[in-house]
Amino acid sequence: MAALLCAPVVTYAQQTVSVMSLDGTQLRAWWFEALQPQASGGVAPQRPVVVALHGCGGLYASSGARAGLLNARHQAMGEMLQAQGYHVIFPDSLTARGENSLCAQTMGSRKITQRERRADALGALAWVRQQPWADGSRVAVLGWSHGGSAVLAATQVQHAQVSGSGLAPFKTALAFYPGCSDPLAKGYESNTSLAFFLGADDDWTPPAPCIELAQRLKLKQQASGLSVELHVYAGAVHDFDTPVQGVRERKDVPSRLHVGRGVMVGQHPQARETSWSRVREILRDAFR
Repeated sequence: MAALLCAPVVTYAQQTVSVMSLDGTQLRAWWFEALQPQASGGVAPQRPVVVALHGCGGLYASSGARAGLLNARHQAMGEMLQAQGYHVIFPDSLTARGENSLCAQTMGSRKITQRERRADALGALAWVRQQPWADGSRVAVLGWSHGGSAVLAATQVQHAQVSGSGLAPFKTALAFYPGCSDPLAKGYESNTSLAFFLGADDDWTPPAPCIELAQRLKLKQQASGLSVELHVYAGAVHDFDTPVQGVRERKDVPSRLHVGRGVMVGQHPQARETSWSRVREILRDAFR
């Protein structure tokens, strides 16, 4: 009992901040402050930062006990990276533009596209590099699904907004189950090292285009010294790294592989554990 009473209490400090997108939209963002010991004199050293990009459903849970709060996956990732000694920024690309979710919208009807997501990611990068607590030379980008596609959009070396932003590239990039058909068709090349995390049985963003893209990138980027990693998890579906147990069908989103069915989403425990472990390793190596 005495040991328990004397044990330090871990507080996951987080707050909302205002971040300007490169397209001029003022975004709300969540900042998870790195857990770290105070330096001498009470001044904490600058720490690495991860810019984390939500999927088509936005940052927040839409139902249940967490309704209106960061959803379980974002909360868990934020706390995990925070405990590693990194700051984490989650920019909200939807609510400032009058949207709560894009998932059930057809691609052609969406008002928020990768154009906006790219501008938001780069705006977050610019904002981070102005903060006194951030090590601006060590900033990574990570995203899921629509946010995974935004990772690709924000690192596409050929895009004018990326190459012309005046910003040094992200230190590394991590994309969980992005849509890769468009980047593949447009000859995407990355301006940083990149890791893909894919579910082999994903019928929302099927893995085949990302596998082909990763294979092309490996051939192209060998000479540049930029690494490309491809992780495909057998038996895993979309959203395999969620902390919430179980797999369910989302009938509001038609499957791209199975006519007349919705997409399957949910946790694959082994893929979740393995992928998040690899995330920690990649960031540790990138931030050395």
